[in-house]
Amino acid sequence: MIRFLSVFQRCEGMMNIVWYRLPVSVSSTCYCRTSYRIYDGGKSYYFVPHRFASSTPVLGCHFFPTKFISATTAWLSRLRKFKVRASGSRQYLPPLFSVAPMMDWTDNHYRTLARLISHHAWLYTEMVVAETIVHQQHNLDKFLEIPEMQHPVVLQIGGSNLSNLAKAAELANAYGYDEINLNCGCPSERVAGHGCFGAQLMLNPKLVGEAMASISANSDVPVSVKCRIGVDDHDTYDKLCTFIDTVASLSPTRHFIVHARKALLKGLSPAENRTIPPLKYEYVFSLIHDFPHLDFTINGGITTVHQSYAKEKTWKFFVNSALQKGVYGVMMGRAAYNTPWATLGHVDTAVYGVPSPGISRRQILQQYQKYADSVIGKYGTNKPSIRNVVKPLLHLFHSEPGAGVWKRRMDAAFRHCTSVQSLLDEALEVIPDYVLDASPPSPISDDEPFAGIEMLMPQLQVISS
Repeated sequence: MIRFLSVFQRCEGMMNIVWYRLPVSVSSTCYCRTSYRIYDGGKSYYFVPHRFASSTPVLGCHFFPTKFISATTAWLSRLRKFKVRASGSRQYLPPLFSVAPMMDWTDNHYRTLARLISHHAWLYTEMVVAETIVHQQHNLDKFLEIPEMQHPVVLQIGGSNLSNLAKAAELANAYGYDEINLNCGCPSERVAGHGCFGAQLMLNPKLVGEAMASISANSDVPVSVKCRIGVDDHDTYDKLCTFIDTVASLSPTRHFIVHARKALLKGLSPAENRTIPPLKYEYVFSLIHDFPHLDFTINGGITTVHQSYAKEKTWKFFVNSALQKGVYGVMMGRAAYNTPWATLGHVDTAVYGVPSPGISRRQILQQYQKYADSVIGKYGTNKPSIRNVVKPLLHLFHSEPGAGVWKRRMDAAFRHCTSVQSLLDEALEVIPDYVLDASPPSPISDDEPFAGIEMLMPQLQVISS
């Protein structure tokens, strides 16, 4: 159970915010280092960043005074962003941390493993092209079915045909996704080139706005956009603001996941587009300042929850520091796949502030094995195969004693094992018991990873019509 704290004095309407008060003896036991959790007595939960609290307790209480909220409406808007998210009859903690959609990686099998490790991280599907959904209506389970235990899950779709996007969103309703996201960031030739969607869509913000309006009108859940900070030479901050403003004006879209690199559609592979264009996190923080009514999740170059990230710039990056700076959420990509235990194992405690589930990799494998053996051959012979369902497990012991032998033993076992149970019985012999039963490795923290970021933030000049 999450330990929520009481609010003894509530706000009285939008323009008359008073004092929030928390007992020191209670707030000091709060699990989360980055925010207080407050219960307002009316079944509404809030995440209030530490920076809004007084640094010194007064009369036995922490206060959240009005001097910190001079822009009352904007502050309350930020406060509301951290309410518990509701989707249908389900309720979840907000997407403070999410795992990025990755083709051939974030399939049902990986998402099941990820959910066993973290109970609260938001998970994204691989991109599913709208035309695939529309033309595979007789076989939709293969593309859209998700286990109930995976929630919260976001369906990412790709495309530029408005009628197909609308129809795809309508068909997806039956599968109970918690959000639908439109891909406006993929730079691959197949998608942004011949497909004329993905990052190519950023050059036509009006079309994206109309697409999001169509998706929302045919969906039962919130919608969002995942984009880059620019495309080719269309990479100024003003052009990014024009894109955001246009999409938000033409549709109910209020959540943007921004990869803090531009996309180069010619001359770079998708892998090079993830590393060569420089990171400009300052663009995302400027968006937060210039569009306070919208939610921005930051993505790109994020490698761990705690451990500092340093590259080219003198300041460092990690998840909790970004949240403290005002982002709605942080999205991590390949690091969450390649090092799932070291990464996702910290999310619930370090980001959401809830007690650790206390599960070991031995227990995770026992639960995953039951899932994996139940889905082998579900959609036909070797669809999926034992190799498909075991693929996410290959990185579970990354950098641990026996990890290399574990991968080789797994590869050999694929040739004769007919079940995941028999494969694990054979391969786990090489992993020491103390590794199987260990907790995630201790994180490394940093106090001021974003020192000086304000100096880099661009200023909005004008939003063209």
